[in-house]
Amino acid sequence: MTLTPHPRRQRSLRMLAGLTATSAVLAGGLALAPSASAADCSSGYVALTFDDGPTAATTNQLINALRAGNATATVFPTGQNAQNNASLMQAYKNAGLQIGNHSWDHPHLIQQSAANVQSQLSRTQTAIQNTAGVTPKIFRPPYGETNSTVNSAASGLGLRVVTWDIDTQDYNNVSSQQIRSAVSRASNGQVVLMHDWPTNTIQALPGILQDLQSRNLCTGHISASTGRAVAASGTPTTNPTTNPTTNPTANPTTPSTGSCTATATKGQEWGDRFNVTYTVTGKSNWSVTVYPSNGQSIQSAWGANRNGNTFTPNGSNSFGVTYYKGSNNVNWTPTGVCA
Repeated sequence: MTLTPHPRRQRSLRMLAGLTATSAVLAGGLALAPSASAADCSSGYVALTFDDGPTAATTNQLINALRAGNATATVFPTGQNAQNNASLMQAYKNAGLQIGNHSWDHPHLIQQSAANVQSQLSRTQTAIQNTAGVTPKIFRPPYGETNSTVNSAASGLGLRVVTWDIDTQDYNNVSSQQIRSAVSRASNGQVVLMHDWPTNTIQALPGILQDLQSRNLCTGHISASTGRAVAASGTPTTNPTTNPTTNPTANPTTPSTGSCTATATKGQEWGDRFNVTYTVTGKSNWSVTVYPSNGQSIQSAWGANRNGNTFTPNGSNSFGVTYYKGSNNVNWTPTGVCA
């Protein structure tokens, strides 16, 4: 039995008329992107993620659309769906998709006891191991909700908690064009939330992949070290024709590049915000990009020059940022990636 979508998703899905290119993809036919060897990833990597699968009606269509676009993705199946759809879990693995943990049956984990949270995560790990033969390293909490109990259970199983940067709202029955438009805002290192089951999401994929290609962004996987999008394992991190000196591909698999390291230390905290101090070592001419979690935002900063989420020296090798926690009250300390 397939897991029923949670209440905010329990709305009837409208079938939109498919574009010609979309129909070809769903039939497993035409490729919409050049071969992987010709991909220009000079602008970096974006992680397209799909929750709640596998789903009998749509999982194979999702895989076909990704293959047609020479793309990869990260999927977060529930343990219950994994156990009930072993062949589709194998299809995920055979397609080269990264597989994460999304709890057993999608409860509000922050309302659960520590024992129940532990059971939700460990049973799902086992189901994924038994059906796909892989051990997840990343965990997406249902609804993006987390607290110290959830974080502790995930950490105990070797899982990094991952939320998202861009929510496409595809579970709200938005159109394929709205989903595509949401993903068009994605930039290097960012994680995009989508789902395995909405038909409109499948229909949006060809256009999404074309848009990313046009901006020299490649699809990647999520680093278990940083929680950011990086090149999938075995994928070149730069286009072979690109000179990495003049056009580097930011690929923050670790919080540093060369001997440059940014250490984040959480400081004073209030009801709706908190401070983080970043200390840079190894370089005097540095650039640090910070990566707030979903819902978090920068309120203010000091001690460095700021351009969006990127900071450069202003007379000191340390600087501070005040983050709003956002509506989800996210306390996660944002990573600083130094270059």
